[in-house]
Amino acid sequence: MTSPSPTRTILRPAVLVAVGGMLGTAARMALGMLIPNAALGVLAANLTGALVLGILTARLPASDLRVFLGTGLLGGFTTYSSFMVDAVQLWGSSPLLAAGYAALTLSGGIALAVLGLHLGRRRAAA
Repeated sequence: MTSPSPTRTILRPAVLVAVGGMLGTAARMALGMLIPNAALGVLAANLTGALVLGILTARLPASDLRVFLGTGLLGGFTTYSSFMVDAVQLWGSSPLLAAGYAALTLSGGIALAVLGLHLGRRRAAA
């Protein structure tokens, strides 16, 4: 038996992340078309992504599928940089709203990631 070449070892996950990221980005754009308010669309993407990533992390062992779905698809779907820009832009017109948006995104993301991990572990045990 021969081990895979270093190039193949690096290339496979890179391709999985690239394809997953492309699909995740397209899904994020579709969500943005459904929720035209940019800040609410980013909030929805980030909170949904946190929940689903929690479930995936609990349910899937480290594998190509987890790299594709977690790092690729959900990495492309969630939008940390857009969240930051939206928060800064909101700050100019409404600092209180910007602080609430940032707090909700961060605390909601943590809470939904925890919920996702819990749901994924509970389902795996069943």
